[in-house]
Amino acid sequence: MLKKIAIGFAVLVAAILLFAATRPDTFRVERKTVIAASPERIQAEISNFQRWKVWSPYEKKDPAMKRSYSGPESGVGAKYAWEGDSNVGSGSMEVISATPQEVRIKLDFLVPFEAHNTAIFTLAPQSNGTEVTWAMEGPVPYFAKIIHLFFNMDKMVGTDFEAGLADLKIVTETQP
Repeated sequence: MLKKIAIGFAVLVAAILLFAATRPDTFRVERKTVIAASPERIQAEISNFQRWKVWSPYEKKDPAMKRSYSGPESGVGAKYAWEGDSNVGSGSMEVISATPQEVRIKLDFLVPFEAHNTAIFTLAPQSNGTEVTWAMEGPVPYFAKIIHLFFNMDKMVGTDFEAGLADLKIVTETQP
């Protein structure tokens, strides 16, 4: 009986490992909203990491986290590093391109796991403001494929993006 259970468990583990191998090698999570502000106004908020304190959902998860800034205050080369609790971990970001149409950020997580992704904010003018898309994309190594079988990255990160976009909307629509 114990041998059958062990064989069944081994088959289940093998099936999970094989299924994980078939999963995509990259991921992308994105959320959108329309903000009644110009792309330039929104881009100014996004490309200045010191302004993230007022709208980023991750800043609210650990208000006591240690932050450091380097490089220019905003735009290409602006850098931000953080060390926080288990809610935010630690890592760094760097603006690698910034235009009124798009801001790209190199995002390196160190804790709770190492990951190297790109955050992309796309700013598309609309008749009623600017459609803002907040996306994150990156590679999915094999171990992460296994984790993604049990944790829905889109739901976990997407909820944060929705909250951040809602706060970005409030900040950019109510402040000059």
